[in-house]
Amino acid sequence: MYIETERLIIRKLEWEDLNGVFHIYQDQETCQFLLHDPWTEANKEQNFTEMIEKSDLEIDRAVNLAVVRNQHVIGLFHVWYTEMKRTVEVGYTFSKEYSGKGYATETLKAMIDFIFKHHDVHRIQAVCDDRNVSSEQLCLRAGMRKEAHFIKDFWNKGEWTSSFVFGILREEYKR
Repeated sequence: MYIETERLIIRKLEWEDLNGVFHIYQDQETCQFLLHDPWTEANKEQNFTEMIEKSDLEIDRAVNLAVVRNQHVIGLFHVWYTEMKRTVEVGYTFSKEYSGKGYATETLKAMIDFIFKHHDVHRIQAVCDDRNVSSEQLCLRAGMRKEAHFIKDFWNKGEWTSSFVFGILREEYKR
């Protein structure tokens, strides 16, 4: 998978991306609303190995992609099939050095377009911690609809957290 946008390249992860991905995931603030703790030197290779193994949406039913600007990994984008027929969920993480510049919006819009054009998907959804205002705003900017607000529905990092669910259907997607 290789996608070019106006300013970015979205592609499969490569081993050369290890340190760029580690830079993103070692940050406590970046990992605040993610399901995992920050990476450490001790676990970065194992974590990256698990991530790079998911490289094909058709074969693996999931894919982890690098978002690259000027040959630097500035973010990650994840797509996986849910248990519901023809439904995928997406997730994303970007380096805080690149926040506020529209890269996440550009990536999410490009990926929504790519998924609907190249895969037999009925629905794309995103789930985020309701405290993650940036993620909420990103989904809305990308044309997703806020569909649900679940209160204290997910146990994560020693506390009950609340979730927003966003979605977009193939038939309502405007190309």
